[in-house]
Amino acid sequence: MPAKQLSEVGIVPSAGVMPTPGSVPPTWSRFRYPQSLYKYGALLGAFAFIAFALDYLKIPMDRLPGMLGRMGEMLARRYFPPNVDHILNAEYWHTVVETLQMSYLATVLGIAISIPLAWFASFNMTPSRRYVYPIARLIIMACRSVHEMIWTILLVAILGFGMLPGALALTLFCIGFSGKLFSEAIEAIKPGQVEAIRATGANNLQAFIFAVLPQVRVAWAGISIYTWDVVFRAATVVGFFGAGGMGQYLRESVQRVASRDVAAILLSIVVVVIISELMSAWLRTRVAKAIA
Repeated sequence: MPAKQLSEVGIVPSAGVMPTPGSVPPTWSRFRYPQSLYKYGALLGAFAFIAFALDYLKIPMDRLPGMLGRMGEMLARRYFPPNVDHILNAEYWHTVVETLQMSYLATVLGIAISIPLAWFASFNMTPSRRYVYPIARLIIMACRSVHEMIWTILLVAILGFGMLPGALALTLFCIGFSGKLFSEAIEAIKPGQVEAIRATGANNLQAFIFAVLPQVRVAWAGISIYTWDVVFRAATVVGFFGAGGMGQYLRESVQRVASRDVAAILLSIVVVVIISELMSAWLRTRVAKAIA
């Protein structure tokens, strides 16, 4: 039977069937009916759920095509051109420095707390899977479950306005963010080095220092830099809720309905975040080359 007819019935040609000269033999695979049925059934169910959600939430689909045009018209009428002179003053740049300080302090404190928590919350290296592991996991999940803005609102209500509630809110956010990534990096290590260190009579702390840290140091360095990048982005807006920094300057402009001032502040936030992104990418590359 020719190869074309074999392919139509789903039979893979044997090694004895030679292709025609000058042609590349295709790679045939048998059609598997049950797996394809499950795949297409899952896709159909996903599309059906999307249609149900759109109908249940009463989303007006007819208004979406003209949304971008109306948004562009509003931005051009109210927010353009940005009042750049509003951000070219010493007071505003002082808030930028405050935001950098707040994000740096929160990152250092959060990572310092996340390192032992990640050790306790890693299933393969925790000192106690029955007691320590669930408590450490609960702390990390609690910090991750609440958004940093909610933490800011709660801490501002308790501690009052200022940089302290913002730094504490970002620290809690950092614990949840970096703690989860640190623990997952520990759970992905190779157990051979740990078993070799423990065979010498080392305790849990010594096994963690001499067998775990050498395997996760590159990953942890990249995670730490990325955590600072994420925390800095969050720090630019926590001040909107009374925690100081650039966000507080933005809040004052919004309350005065100074749209062009708001546009200038948002533009400066975008520029500062882009610079921090470039810096974090450069640092991750340098650290990976230095440690590897």
